[in-house]
Order: sequence, then structure tokens, then C-alpha cells
Amino acid sequence: MRPIIPFTLFLILLASLLLGSPMALAIADKEDTQAEESHNFILFWEGTNPLMKMSDLVAYCAPVFWFSPDEPELGTRQGKDIKIPAPFPFDDDAETPIVYYQVPKVIVSSDGDYYEPEVNEKNIGDTILDLSKIYGFDLDYNHYYRFESGLGGHDHDTEQVQFKIYVHRYESATGATYQLYLLQVTAKAHALMWYDNIYKVNRDNLNEELELPFHIFVEEGKHASITDMNADGYYTPGYDVNVRRNDAWGLRDVIRTGALFSPKFEGWMAKVRQDPHRVFPPLPADSPHRAKHSRNGEYAPDNAIYELRPMPSHEAALPDKALAKDMVSYYSEGWPVTKELSGEAKFFDWWQAENFIHSLAVAFRWNDVAGVSFCFPLLIVKNVEAPLVGGWLVNRIYLQDHALRDFGYNILYTPSASRFLDGYFAAGLEVDFYESPGVDELFRSTDFVYETGIKLRGNVKYSPLKFLSVLTDFWGVRLGVKAKGFMKIDELSYVLEFGAGVW
Repeated sequence: MRPIIPFTLFLILLASLLLGSPMALAIADKEDTQAEESHNFILFWEGTNPLMKMSDLVAYCAPVFWFSPDEPELGTRQGKDIKIPAPFPFDDDAETPIVYYQVPKVIVSSDGDYYEPEVNEKNIGDTILDLSKIYGFDLDYNHYYRFESGLGGHDHDTEQVQFKIYVHRYESATGATYQLYLLQVTAKAHALMWYDNIYKVNRDNLNEELELPFHIFVEEGKHASITDMNADGYYTPGYDVNVRRNDAWGLRDVIRTGALFSPKFEGWMAKVRQDPHRVFPPLPADSPHRAKHSRNGEYAPDNAIYELRPMPSHEAALPDKALAKDMVSYYSEGWPVTKELSGEAKFFDWWQAENFIHSLAVAFRWNDVAGVSFCFPLLIVKNVEAPLVGGWLVNRIYLQDHALRDFGYNILYTPSASRFLDGYFAAGLEVDFYESPGVDELFRSTDFVYETGIKLRGNVKYSPLKFLSVLTDFWGVRLGVKAKGFMKIDELSYVLEFGAGVW
């Protein structure tokens, strides 16, 4: 048996020991008999009536959209005169901005009686939700623009922000009280999951600077969504985005000029937001966050307030195929969908597990001889982000030479998974089988190896190579230099890899 097989089995065993049993989210159960301390900075609403209209739910949790002062679709408009986000061309026009909502998922427990909301077919916003039977929601807010300018500009641009909301219930002497808490905001950027700007509430280290209603930057001309957790008008990596920080797209207003400038976010790419370019949600009258944005009893007196409408199907855009194509990835078929979860897994599966991206990269390899290379998460089923500096640690196995008889194993570090240009470093062992002239015997040598270089990655989904996206959206090239020997380098060689996957 080749050493590669037991080594792989060893990795799997190691992963199972490290991962252990599923981690339960430290949020109070719905059957708590005492009220917890109220964290107002992540509390959207609380009340004693468990019955709530869907249109009210999405209004309590809806975000503020904050535009660049130089947004092309704004022109010179500001304050009450702002008319974006816009309604879809096939939809009714409006005097105010329009944002489209969906409730794609309703989380219920499988431990009790099954519950599924009875959808109002005439007006889905009038659907009544029973909070006493619900653990949480996924909420989507879609915003549409008539055109996108800058690099790769085109007509029609639909973007999305996703919220995860936890429903908490506690009992007191006066009865049950229900609360809607923020868990996570995912601001989508350029239709690529790795670019998502994600802010996740940390229950162990809550940031009291978090501001509700939650603020979303809209990238100038390109309209990507970006989280601004403290509503200060500045984008701060690691603060406004605290998940996959190195891969998050950030706020790159400068690409409206038509240039990317740099594969990673730089502070000078983002313009400071100003108050007249905020567009507010239609918060209900009893929202605890309405008063702080009111003056003399008038809510948001100097700013536009958008209207919330249910998200229409992409089929409604036909015969405009370009618009339908732009909408299709943001529409959830058959919403709302009920998802049952039970036991400790009910929040781990819904909230935490979706933060781990499982990935595999496969590439053709050339290093004096032809071969194939595989990269996969460090813990097999879970990616590992490097502490402090960010980036990723992954396994790499390669096979090469005659009948792929030689093999190597590396632990590879790369600062990001998704940047179009980035570096990498790998170190490990290589086993080389070789013949000696005149001897009918196969010899073997084992060496420490390390490798460094650059990788170029790109999303082929919207390129002339889009046929490759059948396997994966990301394809790329790795160019490196490999050295053998630990304290003394015996030989140097070039490495070329081409294949599919982010690593």
C-alpha cells in the first residue's frame, strides 16, 4: 500500500478528533422562565402578541441604504429627492425608493407540533406569522438599479442583503414576551459568495457600537452591498466585516472609474458617506429605533423613506431576458420555506454551519514532470482561517511522474481564497521514486520541500470561459518556485498549476 493512503486516513481521524461534536450556539432557549438582560443594540422589536404580519416583520428589521455622494444614478439629488433603489421596469412606478423583500426561510423546531405559516395568496405581506412557534427567519432585501457603470458596466443591476433573525421568548409574571434579535448580516457583492461582506454578532464579545436600523453601504456605480455595523459612514475591515475578512470585497467606490487598482481592499478605495445620501426603511410606529431618527415627531424628516414590496419572480421580467437573468439568482422559489431543526443542531446548522465554505481545488501540475494536484480544507470538512493575519491554511496533495508514482503533501497558506492576484507559501514532504541506470530496482527518496509563488484566480461565470463554470466558478493559475532540503537547499525548480477551485 502506498504511504499516501494511510496518511489520508490519518488526516480524517485527526479531523474527527479536532471537530468533536457539533457546537451549540449559546443563545437562551425559548422555554426560559426568566428574562435575560435586554441587548437593545441587537434588538429589533419586542412585544407580547406572538401574531405578526410578514410585512411588519420585514419593516422592523429593514436596513438603511447609504449611497456615495457621487453615485451616478443619484445625479445631484439628495435627501427627500432620492428615488433609488428603483422599482423594476415592469413594476408600478413610485414617488419613493423601492426595496423588495423575501422571507426565504422560516426556522421551526421539529421537537413539537409542525408549524407552517398559511400564506396569503392575494397579498403575501398580509401572511400572519406565529412567533410562539418560530425560532428564526432568513430575510432578504433586494435593491435594483437601472444600470451599472464602471468596470463591466451594463443595464439592470439587482443586489441583495441577507439577515438572520432570532426569535427569543421569555416568561414573566405578566406572560410571554417575544423579541426579534439580529444574528448576522450578509451583504452580497458581485454575485460571488467568497466576496460576501458579513457581519456576525459575537455573543461572547458584543459590540455595543452596533447601530440599528442596520446600515448598508451601496458601492458607487457598481451597487455591491457592504455592512456598516456602527453607521459611522466609514468602512473598517474587521469591524464592519468580521467573517472572512481578507476575502470580503469591502467598499471599492473607485472601480466606477473602470480600474481594479489592487486585488485587495485599500482604505482610499472607499468614499466617506454623508447624511443626505441615506435612504431609510419604513419603520413601524412602535419600532424602538424610530425615535432616534425623528425630529419634532417626524421620522427621518430630511431623508427619503423607501417602500417595501414583495420580491417578484424573475419570470415577471420577461420578455426582457437580460433583466430576468439579472434577477434569477436573487429570487427564492416558493418562499417562505419552513425548515425544521431539532436539538443542539437547530442553531448550529442554520447559523454557524453556513459560515464554513467547503471547497476542493483540482489542478494539472507541471514540475519537471506532469502530475495532478488536490487542495482541500485543513480539517477535511472545515476550513481553517489563520489567526490574527487572516487567510487560509489548507492541505495540498500532488501526484506526479510515471503512473503518478511520486507524491507530496504540503500545508499551504494563502492570504485569501478569492483575490484575483495573491501569494502563497507551502511546506511539507515529497516522496520521489526513481530508477538507477543498470539496476532493475525502484529507489525512493524523501525530502522536505517548500514552495512559494503567486496565484491568479478569476470568476469565469461571466466571461467567455463561462462553459467551465459547470464544474466551479473559480479557475486559476499558480506560478511558483519549489526548493528541496530543510537547512540546505539541494535544488530549485519551477512549478506551474492550472485548474479549478479557489486555492
